[in-house]
Amino acid sequence: MDIIVNVFVTLLTFLYSVLNQDMVLAIIVFTIITRLLLYPLTAQSLRSSRAMQQLQPELKALQEKYKNDREKLAQEQMALYRQYGINPLGGCLPLLIQMPIFFALYGAIQFALAASPTHLLDLSGRLLVPGLDGVIPLNATWLGMNLAQPPNISASPIGFVLIGLIVVTTWLQMKLSMPPQPKPAPGEQPSAAQATSQSMTTVMPLMYVFFGLSFSIGVSIYIIATNVAMIAQGFITGQAKVSYLTGKADPNPTPVVEARVSKASAKTPTRSLNRPASSENGKSKTTSKSPTNRSK
Repeated sequence: MDIIVNVFVTLLTFLYSVLNQDMVLAIIVFTIITRLLLYPLTAQSLRSSRAMQQLQPELKALQEKYKNDREKLAQEQMALYRQYGINPLGGCLPLLIQMPIFFALYGAIQFALAASPTHLLDLSGRLLVPGLDGVIPLNATWLGMNLAQPPNISASPIGFVLIGLIVVTTWLQMKLSMPPQPKPAPGEQPSAAQATSQSMTTVMPLMYVFFGLSFSIGVSIYIIATNVAMIAQGFITGQAKVSYLTGKADPNPTPVVEARVSKASAKTPTRSLNRPASSENGKSKTTSKSPTNRSK
């Protein structure tokens, strides 16, 4: 973790030196660089989440079929995931990877902005590029607040603004990127995807509010910039849709991967999650000919 902190300290100091010694702008540019590097993982995560959502009818059918046999249900679910090449934990991967980045960035901000005299003395030894120590000490003041300290809401109203922006941008980012789930029928328990969608849009904003209140203002700016960057990235790639805010299903869902055929089940016909099985069966009936018919 220490080497990651040193890399981040060096990068933040370099960006600070070339961006007119503006630490807020350096954090925003750092965020953009981070999002670009993490984009392949983010795209795979969204693709896995959409595939899981489209797979819900088949998962529900399995739950009904094996409701009295949990072991068999788990085996059939894993077989279904393998058939479509879906990792049920794939949606959590970017979050797991971002957490070390988040805590390393917090440490980098503390050292770069010299939150304590010890950090200032230690800063030069953490810079991996010679010559950057010429800009030390870095200016840690922004709008009358210390970027290396947590927001003091009682002392400055800007603290309220930052926490509010964290909540709004986190909620928007999640709602815009998550297709709405169909509501369960009366008396029916919500599916795993429905429960996850509901809990994530509540838990994530609250978790980031806790981070914003507990960590430095620089980290709050990073959270806000990350959410805005992910929203922009979603619109550019077509993965974010305004219709999701109103609870409307996507009329043109993004196609997911075709079912994979393993050697053991090579003789079993496979289909896409977006293609009805009945149409494929009908097509196979009309296009296939038996040897007897050809001989005639």
